[in-house]
Amino acid sequence: MSLTSTATKQQVVKEAEEKKTMVVDSKNAASLVSELRGTFSTGKTRSYEWRTTQIKNIIKLVEERESDIFEALRSDLSKPELESFVSEISMTKASCKTMLKELKHWMKPEPAKTKLTTFPSSAEIVSEPLGVVLVISAWNYPVLLSLDPVIGAIAAGNAVVLKPSEVAPATSSLLAKLLPEYVDKSAIRVVEGAVAETTALLEQRWDKILYTGNGKVGRIVMAAAAKHLTPVVLELGGKNPVVVDSNVNLKVAVRRIIAGKWGCNNGQACISPDYIITTKSFAPQLIDALKSTLEEFYGKDPLQSKDLSRIVNSSHFQRLAQLLDDDKVSGKIVHGGQRDEKRIKIAPTLLLDVPHNSLIMKEEIFGPLLLIITVDKVEDSFVIINSRSKPLAAYLFTNDKALEKKFVDSISAGGMLINDTCLHLAVHTLPFGGVGESGMGSYHGKFSFDTFSHKKAVLYRSFGGDASARYPPYTLKKQRVLRALLNGDIIGLILTLIGWPRK
Repeated sequence: MSLTSTATKQQVVKEAEEKKTMVVDSKNAASLVSELRGTFSTGKTRSYEWRTTQIKNIIKLVEERESDIFEALRSDLSKPELESFVSEISMTKASCKTMLKELKHWMKPEPAKTKLTTFPSSAEIVSEPLGVVLVISAWNYPVLLSLDPVIGAIAAGNAVVLKPSEVAPATSSLLAKLLPEYVDKSAIRVVEGAVAETTALLEQRWDKILYTGNGKVGRIVMAAAAKHLTPVVLELGGKNPVVVDSNVNLKVAVRRIIAGKWGCNNGQACISPDYIITTKSFAPQLIDALKSTLEEFYGKDPLQSKDLSRIVNSSHFQRLAQLLDDDKVSGKIVHGGQRDEKRIKIAPTLLLDVPHNSLIMKEEIFGPLLLIITVDKVEDSFVIINSRSKPLAAYLFTNDKALEKKFVDSISAGGMLINDTCLHLAVHTLPFGGVGESGMGSYHGKFSFDTFSHKKAVLYRSFGGDASARYPPYTLKKQRVLRALLNGDIIGLILTLIGWPRK
């Protein structure tokens, strides 16, 4: 064995030993929260300078350690470098820059109107940090979904604990290593681990919890939070529909659907299209266009493509394989279906008219399988969508403005996009979040700041203008004054005050 390999082995052993001492149980989880509450109580996280310094340092982190981030994402997901840059690094930096540009304005108290009943007075809404918050992130975009909510929590002036997903171990380890080097570790901490560590964290009292993941774990998070009356933001998922009308630019529509499905982590994204609904007459054209464009993008053997992420791990590979091997589904494949279990890759796969009672139509796919459901007329798609749980995202491709309006008015979803997929995620002026089983609460841009802030109502009055009518004894005149005042009857108030009508 060479000296180099020996040194490498010693380093691995050293890091493993260090990680053993970082295991979080209920006792040291409580200690961690106590330490952060101590930091928060000093007031340091409330200052504009502290907040902006941390956010600027996160920009430095993703810029200076870009190659390390690429490598971690390649290790966890075989994510193409361009995709890693666009969806992880660039979007994280954009989030930081939005905060730095707008934060001073957002921190200012918002003037609020007052009523005649409190005259003379003024009022404002003060945004104050909640305290110590917990962010539990997901594995599919392990940098963005970790740092973006943390950026919002910092911008709002909180101390924060980040729990990255253990399903993306390389990225989790990298974040645990890098964040303390760039941000204030007395107020911002990373805890690695799996179920035991997450459970220990959830036993603590937090001022808010943001969880990104699936509904099953979301219910566990919400139940744990309920014990302390802790508010939660749940960013979950769902079966996101894509309605495709026949009057569209087919080439552009297909490219955008593919970009949102397979170009987003090979379908492993909470907002990626899950199933298409189109008419029986248009389906053959749509399928042919999807097939030819998929081959154009990923070649005749997409399993060899370097532009497709792999499935995150063997467990998820087996889950997807079982969906494809279902007797109700296996004969419905019209394109793709190739698998490489050793490299845990599945090719882009199209399935036509699978039964509505099949497992693949009941649960979120979260992988490279795309269903195509056909209807007699495009408006029938609304009935199918509304018969299911509300999705995180819903997409429509059409040139029909009346259909577009009906879609927006009648379909409930976390977010919508007309004539494209997934891009609404990048618009910081729009809230990102689910509805119903696809989640609750939202973030991004100012919505992140608001999510991690308490909106404190403040009313200011002087000692002048003290009305005796509000105090006992409640004479008939006082009752008339108060009734007129509360009813907004200015004429009646004036008449009462001048003593009319006289009895």
